[in-house]
Amino acid sequence: MIRYAVIALVMVTGALPVQAEEGAAPGLGESIYRANCASCHDTGEVGAPRIGDRQAWKARIAEGRRMQVRMAIRGIRKMPPRGGNPDLSDREVEAAVVYLLNQSGARFKP
Repeated sequence: MIRYAVIALVMVTGALPVQAEEGAAPGLGESIYRANCASCHDTGEVGAPRIGDRQAWKARIAEGRRMQVRMAIRGIRKMPPRGGNPDLSDREVEAAVVYLLNQSGARFKP
């Protein structure tokens, strides 16, 4: 039901919500990334690997999707758990991580 509400919202407003309770709508990972992750991963702030930097992400991608999602949920080095947004569900964090990894050379299913 929520998935259909998200799709209807996108069709009517052209905007995606930052959070959704279940299921990843197309573009949800990007939306969550932009709202919660981009401030560091777009710029490399505080040592964050930059989105699209295939060399910086190569070893991380090799560790696998599950490991990268786990680190994003728990936090690592200067990155706080859930990218600093405790309201994000595990599924939402995973959608953002998959978006980031895929923009950086991975080919994970969203």
